[in-house]
Amino acid sequence: MPSIIILTSLILLISSPPLTTANGGDDDNFTAYDVIESYGFPKGILPIGVTGYELDKSTGKFKAFFNDTCSFSLEGTYDLKYKSTIGGTISKGRLTNLTGVSVKVWLFWLNIVEVYVTDDELGFSVGIASAGFPIGNFEMCPQCGCGMDCDGVVGSDRGQRVRGSRLNSFVSSV
Repeated sequence: MPSIIILTSLILLISSPPLTTANGGDDDNFTAYDVIESYGFPKGILPIGVTGYELDKSTGKFKAFFNDTCSFSLEGTYDLKYKSTIGGTISKGRLTNLTGVSVKVWLFWLNIVEVYVTDDELGFSVGIASAGFPIGNFEMCPQCGCGMDCDGVVGSDRGQRVRGSRLNSFVSSV
């Protein structure tokens, strides 16, 4: 009986798609932040608190995990919300089919469906509109609850604010 369990486990292991996680594979010491940087993104597109990730290098399918949902405001202008699991398809300078990240625009929460790098800007698309920001604004990771304006927040080392954002309203994503 134990040999059947071992055989079944081996078959499942062999037939599973190749995943690289924070705890295994060739990139044992990589974090989710390292992975997104290796694809040309600044680490600051992810808030502090990623507990792990999955990456299927053959398809680019990427997931990042948090202990809980994460919400914060940037400059009091943009309210962002990350679900406990976010995912998408990552390639050099492009994150498509994004799930689990939303932004509040006026009174409505819209899903951010794509993030892309162009020259010195980082673009975020909600499908019908996109916004571009200087890539330098994302050198530091925001913190859940307070974003980049965490002065006086217990356990925070944040003090830098996001500056110089530029909105490209109603520009369709490509």
